[in-house]
Amino acid sequence: MLTLGYAAFGPEFNTVEGNQADWKLAREVDARITIHVGVGTFGKNGKVAEVGKTGLYGPDTTFIHCTTLNDEEIQMIVDSDATVSLASPVEMMMGHGMVPTQKFLDRGLRPSLSVDVETNVPNDMFTQMRSIIALQHALVFDQKLAGKDNLPSLITTRDVIEYATIEGARANGLADKTGTLTPGKEADVIMLRTDRPNIFPINDPIGAVVWGMDTSNVDSVFVAGKALKRNGQLLGVDLNNVRKMAYDSRDYVVSKSGFKLPEI
Repeated sequence: MLTLGYAAFGPEFNTVEGNQADWKLAREVDARITIHVGVGTFGKNGKVAEVGKTGLYGPDTTFIHCTTLNDEEIQMIVDSDATVSLASPVEMMMGHGMVPTQKFLDRGLRPSLSVDVETNVPNDMFTQMRSIIALQHALVFDQKLAGKDNLPSLITTRDVIEYATIEGARANGLADKTGTLTPGKEADVIMLRTDRPNIFPINDPIGAVVWGMDTSNVDSVFVAGKALKRNGQLLGVDLNNVRKMAYDSRDYVVSKSGFKLPEI
């Protein structure tokens, strides 16, 4: 159940030699590499291209965000057979830049979805799916309203549910184990309730999941065949203790930081 990964510094925050050392270490222990790139103004310094020209990138690398990378860098990622993960709620809310969904789709690379800063945005995949499809549709419709032709195709709910499942598994090097309900793969199953008022009547099951459902619809969760949630209840988890640890951790960090709430 354990997969080794290495969250390396992106090229924008490291030297070429530092990145080479990071990739070398990760590959020596067969760890996949994830890096955050193209974040706001940091993504405009050309460092992703500079490091990419050394031949460092490959199928074991996942690039997160990529919002302000230039076309050369986007193409470099695609040509290296790397994967991409987009965290659109964070990217929009924190000013990373425009979510580059279409730039990758136009080049034949389908993204996976991720959350990033869980203290700022919802950490569920329903939010990620809805935001990525709504934004792509909005941008295409905006071009249509401006009278432009040869517009990109609208991504579908089936596309997006695949971004959240098999593409996520592929980005983590786990596509042979999970990501689809396939004989021989691990029994990773999420069972969703269809009797909640937020989604009935259901006409298109996939559309209902992407556009209508939220965490309240999650009835049961199985990981490698083991039940972690049944009938809407987490199993083997003391939520009161988890809640206490979360608040204790928050209070400790605030105390150590010296942060003071402003007087009202």
